[in-house]
Amino acid sequence: MAQSAAAVRNIVVTGGGTGIGRAVSLRFAEDGHRVTIVGRRREVLHATVEEIRKERGLDITPVVCDLADPDDVEAALSQLPDRVDVLVNNAGSRELAVGAGPHGMLARWRGDFERNVLTAVLITESLRDRFSDSGRVVTVTSVAALRGGGSYGASKAALHAWNHSLAAQLGPQGVTCNIVAPGTVAGTEFFGSRLNDAELTRRAGRTLVGRVGRPADVAAAVLFLASPEAGFITGEILQCNGGELLGR
Repeated sequence: MAQSAAAVRNIVVTGGGTGIGRAVSLRFAEDGHRVTIVGRRREVLHATVEEIRKERGLDITPVVCDLADPDDVEAALSQLPDRVDVLVNNAGSRELAVGAGPHGMLARWRGDFERNVLTAVLITESLRDRFSDSGRVVTVTSVAALRGGGSYGASKAALHAWNHSLAAQLGPQGVTCNIVAPGTVAGTEFFGSRLNDAELTRRAGRTLVGRVGRPADVAAAVLFLASPEAGFITGEILQCNGGELLGR
């Protein structure tokens, strides 16, 4: 059901063209909010916007930007809302560069840091003066941040520490900052061809609910933390993994 004009919020979703980001963007748009999706792949963003417009009759604004590039972020600011009610930091990926020795190791660790940490930090810091007084920042990380996962898990864990600081800085103005940490989620680009039927069955067996996640599962968690009703929750990590890893 569409929101009344007074309740319509400006939503910015990074990595909104596919997978979890697309599901988050669609949910907000279905609820009647103004949604802007940000990503570095122009074709993917525009294809997603056109698909949602044709299938659902909903308008979403695409903004092409490499969120790990500060010059690109600065250039994109003029295309983003003057007031941001919800920022969802979803952009990220795993560095696939493989090389021998310290140079290969550096490429992997630097790539994961840039793709997962800088893509959240640069846009959040650039928009922080635009957050409304009851704004929401929700950052999507991974179960790998909690149980280990090499350079990728370390980069996601860095976002947990950053979020604690961000929550303390923005809390006095009423802005909450929280994390959603998904487990295995099918229907995204992350696993590529590795998530075949056998692997899906194996991973489903590690959960308590007998299945892997879907993008819509994570979107529901993001929407809860972004809701007006969640204004007394901040600095938290919400696991969304079907019991694959239990909370502490």
